[in-house]
Parts: sequence; C-alpha cells; structure tokens
Amino acid sequence: MFLYLSKLLPLFFYPLGLISVCLIVALVTLRKRPRMATIAISLSLAILLLSSNAWVAKYMIRSLEWQNIPFPQIPNAEAIVVLGGATKSATWPRPTVDLSEAGDRVIYAAQLYFQQKAPIIILSGGRIDWRGSGSSESADMATILTSIGVPAAAIIQEPNSLNTYQNAVNVRKILEARGIKKVLLITSAMHTPRSLKIFKRQGIDVIPTPTDFLVSQGELEELTNTPKAAILNLLPDTNNLNQFTSALKEYIGTFIYSLRGWL
Repeated sequence: MFLYLSKLLPLFFYPLGLISVCLIVALVTLRKRPRMATIAISLSLAILLLSSNAWVAKYMIRSLEWQNIPFPQIPNAEAIVVLGGATKSATWPRPTVDLSEAGDRVIYAAQLYFQQKAPIIILSGGRIDWRGSGSSESADMATILTSIGVPAAAIIQEPNSLNTYQNAVNVRKILEARGIKKVLLITSAMHTPRSLKIFKRQGIDVIPTPTDFLVSQGELEELTNTPKAAILNLLPDTNNLNQFTSALKEYIGTFIYSLRGWL
C-alpha cells in the first residue's frame, strides 16, 4: 500500500497535478464564484509558466546533479552497483530490451567493468506490477550487459527491489553474504543524492559514480548566449516541464524518505 500511495499522492504536488486541480476548481466555481475561478486559472497559468521554462528547470536539475561531481579518476572498488530504471522490457513489438533515457547507467557500468574498476556488477531492480509485464529490471539490464560482452559470471541480479530503499536493503544483504565492503554506486546524477544517503544509512561504504547528467555547464551557458536565447528560454516547453517535475520528484522523495527514517 505504501508503494502505491508513494507513487499516487505526490502526483497532486507535481505541476500537471496542481494545474489539473486548479482548473477543476475553476470549472466548478465559474458560474457562482467567478472571482475564485479567476484566481484558480491564474494560478494554473503561473505554475505552468514557472515549471516549464528552461531557467527554472535547469537550475532545479543542477541543484541535484552537481552535488556529486564525478571524480577525475574513478577509484577501484569490490563491486559496481547499478540501480534499476534504465530499461524497457522486450514486450511486443520491441525485438529486445531497450534502454530508456536513464540507460547511461548500464553502459557506464560496462565501461567501468572493462576498465577493471571492480570485478562484479550487482544489478538491483524489480518491476512494479501495474507498470506492465515483462522480466525484472535487473534481468533486462543483465541482457544488455551480456550482449555487449560482460560475462554472465560477473553479474549478480537482485530482482526484488521496487524502490530505492529496497535497493539499498537488498544490496546490503548481497554485500554481507560475499564479504564486500566498498562499492561504486551507479545511478542517474539527479537520483544520486537521495540514493547515496539511503545506502550510507545502511552502513554501506559507497562511492558515488553518477551518470546521465541532464544539465552541463555548456547548457547553462546557452541560456544567456544571446538576448534572444534568454527570452526564448522563458517560454513553455514540455521538456523543461518534464525536467522540473523529475527534480521536484526527487525533493519530494527525499522528504518522504526522511520522514520514514530511511535517510
């Protein structure tokens, strides 16, 4: 039940959820209370303009992603841990497993393995039943890794985790069983701050190894390259809205996890 509510309730705090609520209020009050309807519509517009412009979205993303800048030289560890959320199952009409936007996690894990940064890769991630059928995320990631040359013997799957807290708890059990002390943690840069706190709370000696950066120094500079660019980046854009929502999701997730004592 907690898992379901944790996915459902925050929707009302995301931009599209708040806008929908405001517009419903406006629709209901339009005839009898036009002033309230006007306020609700104005609030909807303000939320949309704020959350879908590049300035706000990119700086929201940066506030999370730049907390853990990658080391110039990645240190060696005893294992590489990769968190799920990077694949799409091989359900019809896909001919095989696809990488999602966060698929950099899997490719980066393979690169670090081939660089001999760690001898094994632990893949952590199940699949929530209402998000479609198919194999677990850990199995899907394993499919990708073996297809690009990582030996199956170097891969350990943890297919039961449905959130980041469960990732940390289940991975800790694997590490303890194998006597592993230090790991490289691979997840998206925006997800790294919360993941790092959760893994450390489990007593794991973890080195943050973020990838999938959405905002770079160059992209921030593009905001002010010219006066025209500065103005155009204030206009609504669906990609900006998605990025703002993703960052807000991380902040809400951090708040909820802290209330439960998981951080």
